[in-house]
Amino acid sequence: MRLRLLVGLGFLLLFPMLLSAQDLSKQKAQKKKIEEEIQFIDKQLSENRNQQSRQLNSLSLTQQKIESRKTLIQTLDQEIQTYRQQINQCNQTINRLKQKLDTLQFYYEDMILKAYRNRDSRVWFMYLLSSDDLSQAYRRWAYLKSFKTTIRNEADEIRTTEAAIRHEKAQLTVLQDESEKSKKEQEAAKNQLQEEEKSVKSTLKSLQKKEKSFQKQIKDKKKEVERLNKEIERILAEAVKEQQNSAKKGIQIDYALSGEFGKNKGKLPWPVNRGVVVEKFGQHNHPVFKHIKLPFNNGINISTEKNAEVYAVFEGVVKQVLVMPGYNQCVLVQHGEYFTFYCKLKRVSVKSGDKVALGTLLGQVDDGEDGSILHFQLWKGTDKQNPELWLKKK
Repeated sequence: MRLRLLVGLGFLLLFPMLLSAQDLSKQKAQKKKIEEEIQFIDKQLSENRNQQSRQLNSLSLTQQKIESRKTLIQTLDQEIQTYRQQINQCNQTINRLKQKLDTLQFYYEDMILKAYRNRDSRVWFMYLLSSDDLSQAYRRWAYLKSFKTTIRNEADEIRTTEAAIRHEKAQLTVLQDESEKSKKEQEAAKNQLQEEEKSVKSTLKSLQKKEKSFQKQIKDKKKEVERLNKEIERILAEAVKEQQNSAKKGIQIDYALSGEFGKNKGKLPWPVNRGVVVEKFGQHNHPVFKHIKLPFNNGINISTEKNAEVYAVFEGVVKQVLVMPGYNQCVLVQHGEYFTFYCKLKRVSVKSGDKVALGTLLGQVDDGEDGSILHFQLWKGTDKQNPELWLKKK
């Protein structure tokens, strides 16, 4: 019974530590991903550094890095809090073990004292001989045997408890060291964040002086985006009409494929191996001239590695390959009711009518004036979707 109680007590002491360890493991994994993203952005910034035409892309990348840095600081703060909880739990465990050790030592000393007082074997022998009958003599013999066993068990438990205290103290030292390490990392991240924010302010001031030269670029970009949007909307309208006509002839849309695609919302793989979103879905103001609204972005712009390969995010059929000014080559893939667009490709590896599987190579990103940017869109029929809600979170 006592053993069960000790095992139960030990589990209750360890349970909060196990939960904290799980939290810490998740925080460390998240921190690693954020650090890798920051390193990737730094690499792209390094490639852009000597090219004046990529200042806007560098600005967007730095702003994205600032957001990642802020998330890293928050993650480190959570990590520090978890370490603090574990340190408190460890101290509490050490205190409880010390109290237990004090109790064990008290009873052990009392038993040793009793054994010392009755150390003469003749006393034990007379104790047995004075029994009224054999039954009482057996019970007395069993008691004496049990007494010796109890002394040995108490000594073993004292040694075990002392070892547990040593282990907890060693663990406490490790936790304190790791906590200090996280605090230093957080402080360094805060300093880097300040430098990055200064860099953004400096870049903004520099670019704001060139508003006139940017006006033509903004006007050209608006025309390119509007032209692409109209063309995509036209293609989709034709595709939907074609589906409706096919349905009238008894040829049904692949609803099974549509259903599978829909089930994967938030789970779709990214169309490139590595990348960060530098322009989000929807309506936005210009990153430098806040009073200027940019055209509605029907998709997202992903800054990726030079010569990055582009892959299909789901199985389907290549509906069309087209060329658009400012967007180079574009691939449209149909997935039942759903469509995905991959634009700004310099090389295309598929043709219209090709069946593609998840992960099929579609082409290679062009290294344009703004850098290696993939423009990615996702539609359900003629309803535009926010791709970030469909792609797997990093």
